[in-house]
Amino acid sequence: MSLGHGKSGLSWTGATRAIVVPLSTSAAQARRGPTAVPLAPGSAGLKKGGIALCHQVTTLDRAKLTEQLGTLPSDVMSQLEEGLRAALDLA
Repeated sequence: MSLGHGKSGLSWTGATRAIVVPLSTSAAQARRGPTAVPLAPGSAGLKKGGIALCHQVTTLDRAKLTEQLGTLPSDVMSQLEEGLRAALDLA
């Protein structure tokens, strides 16, 4: 397994698991603070807006990921990094 960093972010060649941040459309989740990152409609191919739940980071088998919808812009990726730092207490 190797780790690379390309234009679209980090990638693990040969990895069977993927680390993911789940999404929600729940208004209650949107009020969770810095670990809930809003995503606008159209971001990375999303049909409607949502909330990235950095406090619920998990892993999935890569076989369950069947298609890539899009790529998040760098400013949103920075917000996700901040949300993950807050969730993991990595200030």
